[in-house]
Amino acid sequence: MAVNYGSKRIVVGAHYGVRDWLSQRVTAALMALFTVVVLAQVIFNKGAMGYDKWAGIFSSQWMKTLTFVVIIAMLYHVWVGMRDIWMDYIQPVGIRLLMQVFTIVWLVACAGWAIQVLWRL
Repeated sequence: MAVNYGSKRIVVGAHYGVRDWLSQRVTAALMALFTVVVLAQVIFNKGAMGYDKWAGIFSSQWMKTLTFVVIIAMLYHVWVGMRDIWMDYIQPVGIRLLMQVFTIVWLVACAGWAIQVLWRL
């Protein structure tokens, strides 16, 4: 009989907890940095804030690129969080798979919409 306690304990599982924890922190830091950059542009922009000035913030190529990177980071951040929620709280495997597929489809649709809006400016 195998001993399942102490130093000879058999450890099972996917072993991706630290990777997911770190990816959540890195993507959150990137989104926070992006927020600071956008706020700085809004605060230091002279005059009343209207559509033209708002579109002007995102018209430069470096800002579009940074926004695109943040959109991808946010999608990954959301995916990791929602996947963990589905894995922790939805026990029937079929329903969990359905929820994960729905989440992926929803996130891809949101990414397409966000990129379309970003490059339409």
